[in-house]
Amino acid sequence: MTELEGTWNVHRTSGFLPPLFGVRKTIEGERGETRVGPFPGVPFTIRGHRLRYRWPFHDFVDLVEPDGDGFRGRALFKGREYGRFTLVRAA
Repeated sequence: MTELEGTWNVHRTSGFLPPLFGVRKTIEGERGETRVGPFPGVPFTIRGHRLRYRWPFHDFVDLVEPDGDGFRGRALFKGREYGRFTLVRAA
């Protein structure tokens, strides 16, 4: 999904997510990672609009859909939503 390629700032909009200061998703082809500040990223694979994290975080999935210039997303754990967020392209 080339429309998702690039680096995105993640902003919490609701739910059981902490404030997401310094959280970024970097996406290239069918792979990506979520990073918090300088810490190592958590990798995921992309299938359509589904970002599935790899083991040991394989029960976490982000579902995203286009929203203007960015995306809005739902964070799921074992299929249950626990938060919502937006992706804004990083400058």
